[in-house]
Amino acid sequence: MYTAVEGSRVPIRMWADPASVEDQAMRQLHNVANLPWVHGVAVMPDVHYGKGATVGSVIAMRDAVSPAAVGVDIGCGMSAVRTSLTAADLPDDLLKLRRRIESAVPVGFGLHKTPVNPAKVHGVGGWDAFWKSFGDLHPGVQELHDRASRQIGSLGGGNHFIEVCLEQGGEDEGRVWLMLHSGSRNIGKELAERHMAVARKLPHNADLPDPDLAVFVAGTPEMQAYRRDLFWAQDYAARNRATMVALVKQALKDVVPQTTFDDAISCHHNYVAEETYDGVDLLVTRKGAIRAGSGDLGIIPGSMGTGSYIVRGLGNASSFQSASHGAGRRMSRNKAKKLYTAEDLAAQTAGVECRKDSGVVDEIPAAYKDIETVIKAQTDLVEVVAHLKQVVCVKG
Repeated sequence: MYTAVEGSRVPIRMWADPASVEDQAMRQLHNVANLPWVHGVAVMPDVHYGKGATVGSVIAMRDAVSPAAVGVDIGCGMSAVRTSLTAADLPDDLLKLRRRIESAVPVGFGLHKTPVNPAKVHGVGGWDAFWKSFGDLHPGVQELHDRASRQIGSLGGGNHFIEVCLEQGGEDEGRVWLMLHSGSRNIGKELAERHMAVARKLPHNADLPDPDLAVFVAGTPEMQAYRRDLFWAQDYAARNRATMVALVKQALKDVVPQTTFDDAISCHHNYVAEETYDGVDLLVTRKGAIRAGSGDLGIIPGSMGTGSYIVRGLGNASSFQSASHGAGRRMSRNKAKKLYTAEDLAAQTAGVECRKDSGVVDEIPAAYKDIETVIKAQTDLVEVVAHLKQVVCVKG
């Protein structure tokens, strides 16, 4: 159940202990809850401070949207696929499998030499119309068409990952899953930053307590332009994940040819949706939160050494039918780099075939909240379908 935090224009419903949330994040939440357009704010158990708006927050607005409350990685989210394999079917040398995935999917700032053939991405159509609409996007990104086309099917860096996981417990103990986390790559960032700059200069945002909370309001050309680019970038992110899923499935089949796959589960966790609550049509922004409508399947990952959960939404309207997007960071990347070494990373990722060098120390499991605690804090939002533990993790 949630705790209602008063003291703002609308209450803040928190599925986290308010005392455990850093002061910066609480100030952000109160600033958001005082905006005149806000209908309600829900806070997930993985909440932590973020640029512009708090990560792990769900903001429902009337006739307005704040681009910073979406973030720069528009449409970032998760995909997961259950395979026909069990642990015994995997090769003894998992490094070979990791290298095969890394050769199929560019990581970090990488991109494909030529765009991935859409015919490889089964079940996803409309590619011609999708790319034709690129010409309608913000003029400032028009020169990025080639880069955007070659980054479809690429991972990125930071907390993005591709994993091979084993199901834990139950009748499917040891079943192999594929999982990945990525978003709209450079084009989403470029679109977001351009629209944030436009929003900050609008007269109705002049007196906000935080300029990063600038909003677009309905019925204006600025809102129309943002919504057009926002929904395009969300589509790009979904297509990016679908393309990677196809590439990773083929990489696994190259190593274990008899593999078959169930349909993919996929969900955004940085996005805007048009939804109705309390009889009011709202623009619901989830930044570090997934939709958890009744029956919705979602993915809540932990860190690169702790495992993840497949969940089913319970449709709790108090959270605007939302749940957490992961474990959530408990310390900044800079602090993690100062506190921990590559040796610490190797110890905390024992048993996982992954990078264990200083370049990914900021992703060490200790930098994240405990995923088990996060899941237990939202039993009224989701039910667990499967508990997964990674054996291979690819990072940028």
